[in-house]
Amino acid sequence: MTSPEAHPYGDDIYTEPDGDPDTLSNLGPLAPLAGIWVSAEGKDEHPVVDGLGRDSFVERFELQPVDRQTNGPQLFYGLRYHTHIVKPGEVETFHDQVGYWLWEPATHGLTFTLAIPRGQVLMAGGTAAPDATDFEVNAAVGSEVYGILSNPFLDQNFRTLSYRMAISVHEDGTWSYEEVGVLDIPDRDEPFHHVDRNTLIRVGPPTPNPLAQADAGDESLGIGNLRTESRMSL
Repeated sequence: MTSPEAHPYGDDIYTEPDGDPDTLSNLGPLAPLAGIWVSAEGKDEHPVVDGLGRDSFVERFELQPVDRQTNGPQLFYGLRYHTHIVKPGEVETFHDQVGYWLWEPATHGLTFTLAIPRGQVLMAGGTAAPDATDFEVNAAVGSEVYGILSNPFLDQNFRTLSYRMAISVHEDGTWSYEEVGVLDIPDRDEPFHHVDRNTLIRVGPPTPNPLAQADAGDESLGIGNLRTESRMSL
């Protein structure tokens, strides 16, 4: 797992940088992921009572740019994502997940967050070159920086010891992921590797972040305009 290192920002932990309003131009290795993606080729390996269960799945994965974010001098550009998964031919949700991919240009740092409606969240981290086409993030249970939290039932019966998400961007414009959660299950002698894989095809472009739209002169979504119109209507 990526170890936390001293930040490179000096002693001033309060002053915020201006940054660039255009998130899409500053995403580093995350840039090829922006947009709307689909695939019917997903594969899942999960624990079942008699060993290993395997399923295919259909996925819709949307990643949209958010405005730059700061923690004092720390500057992030990122994507807010939502992935929704069903089994082939079914309507019921098989898996639903939301979170953020974040890029920190000053450190080449990657942060990935995950939240699922079965009572589990995590934050994973890694590093990559700005033009990297292969990169990964990792998290471990018990870590206070890149860690994993679960509800009591999951923690007692399907305790996630570690998590790895690896991304590969391909020359044909698609991208693939492999994510592995290592589980401690009471009736297993060895940790179980819960694995999901997929390769996604883009079906829609990303929508520029609000600040980039405003900077380009598109005021149709500007909150300031809404406030002005509200005052004029009173």
